[in-house]
Amino acid sequence: MARLHLFDLDGTLLHGTTAPVEISRQLGLEAEAVALDEAVSTGLIEPPEYAKRARELWTDLTEAHVEAAFEGAPWLARIRDVWAEIRGDGDYCAVVSLSPSFFVERLTGWGAHAAYGSRFPAVPFSEPVDPAGVLNAAAKVLIADRLCAEFGVQRADCIAYGDSGSDKDLFGAVPISVAVNADRHLSEISTHSYVGRNLWEAYELVRRAR
Repeated sequence: MARLHLFDLDGTLLHGTTAPVEISRQLGLEAEAVALDEAVSTGLIEPPEYAKRARELWTDLTEAHVEAAFEGAPWLARIRDVWAEIRGDGDYCAVVSLSPSFFVERLTGWGAHAAYGSRFPAVPFSEPVDPAGVLNAAAKVLIADRLCAEFGVQRADCIAYGDSGSDKDLFGAVPISVAVNADRHLSEISTHSYVGRNLWEAYELVRRAR
């Protein structure tokens, strides 16, 4: 039976940062993005409000900024190697993140079968963010179920990788989970825990588990 590997982005594939922070860094607005991340992670604001404020922060954002943010971000090592082996084994890999879709979807170019993020308008922005397209923790489980149906697998065949509270629902829905550079609350409910900067090492924890 094929397996489906579900990867978070912020703090998981990206080490110690988030896509919005990396995007904002290109505009000289890193501190403002860090404050936004703190507000949503502590529950002061909900994801739709977070997306609305991020959109306002990125008024001058261009595709060149997004490209520079993606290329210059502190990615974990060997992401493409992991996804190449997953594909070679006949398994599936997907990224499900609360970060903007225009950043997350670039990871299909690295080998992910699918990549889902909160839906933002096209860059440069000419429209507001639609709150209905903004993801939350519960949406990760719904997307995982949708991917299971698409790929012909069950929840029992899924492995989740994440680092924070936005991954708790998904960790609770699948049988195997890997906490990657995670906070204590997630590490305590995960099957495995990894600290480091090489995705292959995290993947090794579940590589041969069937």
